[in-house]
Amino acid sequence: MRLLLVPARTGATWVKRGFRAFTQQPLAFSGMFAAFLFVVFMLTLIPLIGPLLLLGLLPLGSLGFMIATRDAQQGQLPLPRAFIDPLRRGPAGLRAMVLLGVIYAVASVAIIALSEWVDGGALDTLMQTLADGKATPEGVAEQLANPRLEAGLLLRFGLAGLLSVPFWHAPALVHWASQGVAQALFSSTVACWRNKGAFAVFAFTWVGVVLAFAVVANLVAALLGQAQLIALLAMPASLILSTVFYASLYFTFADCFDLGDALPTEPSPTDAADAPPTSTP
Repeated sequence: MRLLLVPARTGATWVKRGFRAFTQQPLAFSGMFAAFLFVVFMLTLIPLIGPLLLLGLLPLGSLGFMIATRDAQQGQLPLPRAFIDPLRRGPAGLRAMVLLGVIYAVASVAIIALSEWVDGGALDTLMQTLADGKATPEGVAEQLANPRLEAGLLLRFGLAGLLSVPFWHAPALVHWASQGVAQALFSSTVACWRNKGAFAVFAFTWVGVVLAFAVVANLVAALLGQAQLIALLAMPASLILSTVFYASLYFTFADCFDLGDALPTEPSPTDAADAPPTSTP
């Protein structure tokens, strides 16, 4: 296995290739995401242990979408069975995936607990106020002005971002490169750091996509005089964009690691010209 270095502009290419993969198999990828959401919904119904299982299954979920996108690139139909395939690679692979899930769940719970301690429960209070449907603009503004809420949010998102770095590639490295958990977490961290420019562009491109949709939706609603269109379009758009995001994860991995025959699909000539990778020891 070799680590590949890519230019910063490759981050935008990953987003473009995610959209291209989705448009080639829109129904199949939508079915994948629907199955994913169904599992999420069922787990949220289980008291106490359900949310913990959900957190532990997130690394497997991201890997499932990577496998599905790889299948689509090879002309195969992406199916929900991609979520199960990593668990069928023998006892060693199964133990590694379970351990990754446990570590991710424990770290996520620690982040949530620390953030709630910092904000003093301000975020939960705000969410409950909004859910009740009786919130006044003045009351919401007062809660938003709470400095502990801002500190808690910054800590929550900051730590969550840091946690995503070692877990970004780790499930795929366990699955395709047969790495151990510690080695996979380390390799993922190194790959994200060495290609930090591309990942920064990847993140900013997604922010731009979301903002562009918001601007277009507001303009259309204003021109038609139908403000309710924004809420009507928001749900399907968020589902599609979420699906495309997960579809793009495979390309962030395939361009950062050379695994030989384990990832036989090569970038298209157009993409290769946009972002030629270079290897590093």
